[in-house]
Amino acid sequence: MMYFILKYLHLVGAVVLLGTGAGIAFFMLMAHRSRDTGHIFRTAKSVVLADFLFTATAVVAQPVTGLLLARELGLPLSEPWLATSLILYLVTGAFWLPVVRMQMRMRDLARTAVESRKKLGAEYHRLFRLWFLCGIPAFGSVLAILWLMVVKPSW
Repeated sequence: MMYFILKYLHLVGAVVLLGTGAGIAFFMLMAHRSRDTGHIFRTAKSVVLADFLFTATAVVAQPVTGLLLARELGLPLSEPWLATSLILYLVTGAFWLPVVRMQMRMRDLARTAVESRKKLGAEYHRLFRLWFLCGIPAFGSVLAILWLMVVKPSW
């Protein structure tokens, strides 16, 4: 019974990470493309909140449920697919943490632009490009982890 609970919680965490990441990326990209500073500010405000409420919760829950699930199954962490998943999880975190800071800064820059009725400056656009580029390996790593969790390849 414990196995099924852990497996369910772990799967939900993976779906939340993937879904929230994809949703955040989509809404930030669409807001950015609108070039509407007010829209960008409101979207970035919601995105930062979603990252703290949903993504951060899943980020904490994933390794806990994953380690408990591995223990329940008697899987050593040195199992190649599992070790690869853990490495990819660290890669994801290495890109996600700076992305959250960038989102907060882009939100603040958009707020200032709205309040001063000015266009977004070079710093915002530089951060957006960097944010977008960091999302590629982070999102790719999450997809690879999900694939590893489902397939469990034997190398």
